[in-house]
Amino acid sequence: MNEPWNGLINIGIVHPMVFPETMRGEGPILETVTKIAADEFFGAIEVSWIKDHETRSKAASLLEKAFIDVVYCGGPPILVQKLDMNSLDENARSAATKGVKLLVDEAYALGARIVAVLSGPDVSPSKREKAKRQLVNSLKEVCTYAQDKGKDYTLMVSLEYFDQEYDKRLLVGPVIDAVGVVAKVKDKCDNIGLTVDLSHLPLLNETPKQALTAAKSYLEHVHIGNCVKRDKNHPLYGDQHPRFGIPGGENSVAELAEFLSVLKDLGYFSKKTATRLPVVSFEVKPAPGESSEVLIANSKRVFAEAWSKA
Repeated sequence: MNEPWNGLINIGIVHPMVFPETMRGEGPILETVTKIAADEFFGAIEVSWIKDHETRSKAASLLEKAFIDVVYCGGPPILVQKLDMNSLDENARSAATKGVKLLVDEAYALGARIVAVLSGPDVSPSKREKAKRQLVNSLKEVCTYAQDKGKDYTLMVSLEYFDQEYDKRLLVGPVIDAVGVVAKVKDKCDNIGLTVDLSHLPLLNETPKQALTAAKSYLEHVHIGNCVKRDKNHPLYGDQHPRFGIPGGENSVAELAEFLSVLKDLGYFSKKTATRLPVVSFEVKPAPGESSEVLIANSKRVFAEAWSKA
């Protein structure tokens, strides 16, 4: 693309992924959030749970001063706490939904405009339709709760979909299932959308064009990253978000350029989203022995080259 990305999109990064020592809502959160907020390359950041109230308050103040779009990444607390919003056990589903509502509270406290959520584990094929109905009910509850809690704005709930076969093995699942669930929630709640992650597409045997075209009407924000699919013995096999270009990985400059090109063709860069500008966030995780800072630099270089070729 000839035009600069500045002013079209805000490039973000998933904070607890690139700094995994904060994944459980503890650790050097303020120090590492500051590193991202102080980097003018990033117009967005995706933060997650922060267990300590004082630390959360300080992070909110820092992010407000940074003039940066904030997305709340619900994946870590949902996965760590095993919150299953599509559970066929009504008590478990209800408890999971209450847990996700607490994440909505945290998202508002941090000034986030989007909260990304995910389904629970996959079930047997004969039970999938019922499980999807359970998920729809849960998401309607969460979206309504977000509407009721909003003051100056309404938090957008964005469903991110994952693989069913290789690693996370979640109910949602192929993009067609994600679209179907969100469409049913949208009948009642306007504050629902979809998150598409480049790193999940190879694990779902979906191309950028297939996935993004299907998700277009509901697309709220996107993740970009890598995965390892073909070598089961690879230490980063599955949905581990390794660096771009890692040997044995699926995504590097060419794949990211294709993804960006499709986003442009579908009008995502000019779409009105809940954030100030449409967000495109790196989701990358350092492997053992790798530096978070070097991984961030890797991501920036790959993005700049891919943008020039998109």
